[in-house]
Amino acid sequence: MHMDDAKIKEILLRENYVTAEDVKKAEEAAEKDHTSIVDYFLAHDLLTKDLLGQAIAESLEMPYADLNSAPPSPEQLARIPEDLAKKYRVVLFEEKPREVTIATDMPITREFAEAMKGVFPGKEIFVSYALSEFVDEALGRYRKPLATRFSKIIEGEQRVAPEIIEQVFSDALMFRASDIHFEPREEEVVVRFRVDGVLQEAGRIPKEHYENILNRIKVQSHLRIDEHVAAQDGSLHYENTEAAADLRVSIVPTVEGEKVVLRVLAAYVQGFSLADLGLTGEHEALIRAAADKPFGMILTTGPTGAGKTTTLYALLKLLNQPDVNITTIEDPVEYKMQGVNQIQVSTQANLTFASGLRSIVRQDPDIILVGEIRDNETAEIAVNAALTGHLLLSTFHANDAATAIPRLLEMGIEPFLLASTLELVVAQRLARKICERCRYSTTVPTDTLPLPPHVRKEFFDKKEVTLYQGKGCDACAYTGYKGRTAIFEFVTITPELQELILKRPSTQEIAQLARKQGSRSLFEDGIEKVKGGVTTLEELLRVAEIPKALEK
Repeated sequence: MHMDDAKIKEILLRENYVTAEDVKKAEEAAEKDHTSIVDYFLAHDLLTKDLLGQAIAESLEMPYADLNSAPPSPEQLARIPEDLAKKYRVVLFEEKPREVTIATDMPITREFAEAMKGVFPGKEIFVSYALSEFVDEALGRYRKPLATRFSKIIEGEQRVAPEIIEQVFSDALMFRASDIHFEPREEEVVVRFRVDGVLQEAGRIPKEHYENILNRIKVQSHLRIDEHVAAQDGSLHYENTEAAADLRVSIVPTVEGEKVVLRVLAAYVQGFSLADLGLTGEHEALIRAAADKPFGMILTTGPTGAGKTTTLYALLKLLNQPDVNITTIEDPVEYKMQGVNQIQVSTQANLTFASGLRSIVRQDPDIILVGEIRDNETAEIAVNAALTGHLLLSTFHANDAATAIPRLLEMGIEPFLLASTLELVVAQRLARKICERCRYSTTVPTDTLPLPPHVRKEFFDKKEVTLYQGKGCDACAYTGYKGRTAIFEFVTITPELQELILKRPSTQEIAQLARKQGSRSLFEDGIEKVKGGVTTLEELLRVAEIPKALEK
């Protein structure tokens, strides 16, 4: 029952879920940002996922099963055998003595109806429509814990290594892990996944099976299997019937054996737009204004894993029009994007950021993305490229937006060149979002918040404050968090800031002027997201520090 934009638009208009004016705005935004109108509606709160499901169900003349608010219990899942549930994408929604309601996102065939009669003999069967992502979530819960599956594979004594690797990789993709760790300990190997930026244990493997697993990963990654004392890097491609990903492999010898870490790279940036990033309307307007200029430099800063490249790719997606030439140089190319010329840094071929960037400038690009400005040479070429009529996007390791400017000057860039090319510096961090399914609100006395008194006073003016958190449920693996959002600090290079840059200012001077001109710190952007129920105060304090400007 997959529906395209045109069909969904027709349903939403017919059932009065949105107005014609909403649709017009959504179509313009979708065309400009290369996204779907549904993404626009969801991002701008004109629609929720449940309202979307309801609208589609109405159009199919079926009731809607809200699997989001009422996920099936383990007992409900057990009522339909796993093979049938997956074959027909069906979940038990409700069971009464004489009738059952099942939910699916697939068309009902005679074969499907017969199979369900066999599962629920003598009962009247009602079929409801459920959104695909919630059906996927329910079906994913048939999987037994990795540890249980490992024991079964080892008992079978057949293809232990390939089977274990298959189970680990497919789980990692299902849980949307960004990294997979195989960590050898004294007697066993611990498998851990990094999900939403936090490592969690997935299972353990007896040490005697690790050598075969290690060798298999090495062979697939084109690495030497007879090398045990040097670090090795490679990559491999993995796919199953549901998903595919490229995995970047790093193997390092530890005292307990060789540790493997695989970074999971999504094959394509799917539906990623500025609206998905967690930008406020004001920030989105600033980034669009900078991207609309024909030349200049836009920098994203922050530590590794702060989502800097993702932000730049969302921007590239916006700029990726047929009449422009976009070329990137990256290490490695993490996302593949159609219509963009992507170059990978290669030490063997002596293709560095600097040498690659020199070549790119000769290729007549309009927009250039440099994966990272790491050294003086790259910084210099990047600034010159921005000066000679190119829009240049790059990432830079600096703690906040104000620090990036003195750091670039220290790298030997002339202040007048930097002042005339830099357009926007964005600092960011990633914070885990509260799981929408088990989120609840709680009212606490303001003076109990884990913040210095003057900071509490600055942001919370009442005696009590309503905050949100996640209870923990199946959907979020009982963590209370699911997915991530970015918090941002934007420094736009105004004429006053340009003048200040000419004087080789300190970080503090830049921060003070930017603040005076309306720039908000990462912490302040995060506080708004805490008040809005997107994340928790604990999570914000984990990823962002209270700015010095607020310290008394």
